[in-house]
Amino acid sequence: MSDTFIFLASASPRRHELLNQIGIAHQVIDVPSPPGEDEPQHIDESPADYVLRTALEKAERAVAWVSQQGLPAHPILSADTTVILDGAVLGKPKDAADAKRMLGLLSGHTHEVRTAVVLAHEGHIDRRVSVTQVRFAALSTEEIDAYCDSGEPFGKAGAYGIQGRAGAFVESIEGSYSGVMGLPVYDVAQLLKARGLQVG
Repeated sequence: MSDTFIFLASASPRRHELLNQIGIAHQVIDVPSPPGEDEPQHIDESPADYVLRTALEKAERAVAWVSQQGLPAHPILSADTTVILDGAVLGKPKDAADAKRMLGLLSGHTHEVRTAVVLAHEGHIDRRVSVTQVRFAALSTEEIDAYCDSGEPFGKAGAYGIQGRAGAFVESIEGSYSGVMGLPVYDVAQLLKARGLQVG
C-alpha cells in the first residue's frame, strides 16, 4: 500500500472497495447533501456536462466541509456515475416500477456509462471522465421482475449493478469495467500521479 492517504467523498461501498483494490489508503467522509432534489439535471444540460458538474460540486462541498470540521488537508476524491441511453440520463430508480421501466429500456440496447472523477488537492481541482459502452442482452419480463425482486437495482444509476446479478445481462463492454461500477481506477491513479501522489 502506498503512503498516499485521501478522503473519499462518497458513501458508495463499491468506490470504497475499488480504492482498496488499488492500494489507496482512504477514509470515507459523509458530506451533507444540499437540500432539495438529489442532483437534478439542469434544463438544456447535456448528460456529459451533468455528470462532470455533479462530481465537481461534490468535491467543492467536500473541500468546504473538511475545512469546517478542522480535518487535515488530505486530497479529496469525489465521483459521479451516469447511465445514458439515447441522450437521456437514467438516474436511480424511485421504486420497483421505475426500475423495471429502466431495465426495459436498456434491454437489447447499447448504453453509455460516464463516471466523472474529481481530485481536490492543495487548491487544485483536477478531473477526468471515463466513458464506457455497455450492451445489454434482450431481457424477458421474468428476468427483469426477478432482478428487481432481488433489491439490487435500487440506489444504482440505471437500475443495475454490473458487479452483481446484472453482470449476466451484459453482452459486451467497451471501456472501463470499474468505471461502470462507479470508480474508474485507471483514471483515479492518473489523477493522483499527476499531483505527485504515490499509487500502489
